[in-house]
Amino acid sequence: MLPEVRRWLTRRTSRTEQWLVDRMLERKGGRRISVVLPARDEAATIGRIVTVVREALVERTGLVDEVLVVDSCSRDATAAIAAAAGATVVAQDAVLAELPPARGKGEALWKGLAASTGDLVAAIDADLRDVEPAFVTGLLGPLLADPGVAFVKGFYHRPLVGDGTVDVDGGGRVSELVARPLLNLAWPRLAGFVQPLAGEFAARRELLEAIPFATGYGVELAMLVDVLEHAGLDAMAQVDLGVRVHRHHDLQTLGRMAAQIQLAAAARMARTGVLTRTPETTSLVQFRRPSEPGPGGLDREVVVTDVAVEERPPLREVLAASRPVA
Repeated sequence: MLPEVRRWLTRRTSRTEQWLVDRMLERKGGRRISVVLPARDEAATIGRIVTVVREALVERTGLVDEVLVVDSCSRDATAAIAAAAGATVVAQDAVLAELPPARGKGEALWKGLAASTGDLVAAIDADLRDVEPAFVTGLLGPLLADPGVAFVKGFYHRPLVGDGTVDVDGGGRVSELVARPLLNLAWPRLAGFVQPLAGEFAARRELLEAIPFATGYGVELAMLVDVLEHAGLDAMAQVDLGVRVHRHHDLQTLGRMAAQIQLAAAARMARTGVLTRTPETTSLVQFRRPSEPGPGGLDREVVVTDVAVEERPPLREVLAASRPVA
């Protein structure tokens, strides 16, 4: 692990319970805060999420000014349920309608940014089953407390629920198998992000408006890379949001997600020439649940493995070199 990343983990990692709403309200000033939810066929969960955020953070405290749901061409009652729960709902294709339409989560987030009014914008996924107000306050806390922080990423424990079994940290298969190895290889300064594909983040509007958005499932990885390039690692932070329970996708869907993530990464590798030079490190940084909670904001054990791969030359070249000269 790069020394810079070790220092960053200590300075820029926190837990959601560290950020108290009263203190955040004192620091809010005259800024507007928007919460954006990209949603496609989320009728089962969207109503409760909107209700929790609206009641706790709009009506009770006034920390959040706007709850915006972007209906990403849903085929169910997502839009109607979100509106009934008190959200402002916009149809994805109706925002910036003069542009050719695109599809994907990143498109919904980009359109949500365009339609929202906040100086600070927080995004959370619309399939959360056990959402709490702390999912939003944790993301906003570092932005309100430190003007040097421009982007905050959430992370959490993700249980994988099977037939009668629960793997407490078995979720995030694409993160562990695709995104984390890619980031460690090409952008090792991002190796400290516990869950690079987490859908929960918050940022200053001026930063989000300055970076491109990959339209599909590559949006989260692409955003990390682009924010690093635009603002630098010290402007980025991460917050432990606790436990996230949501539905899991089948293997074919995960494969499509992985392909889009690889395409987003490849575009950025080509743009920056990141793989035309020798990688800075061959370490793979991973995280696992410790036996006992640790101090500070990072309640994870950091595991660093050298994954360097050597290559043997073609065998006939070796054999030819070893034959005695006639």
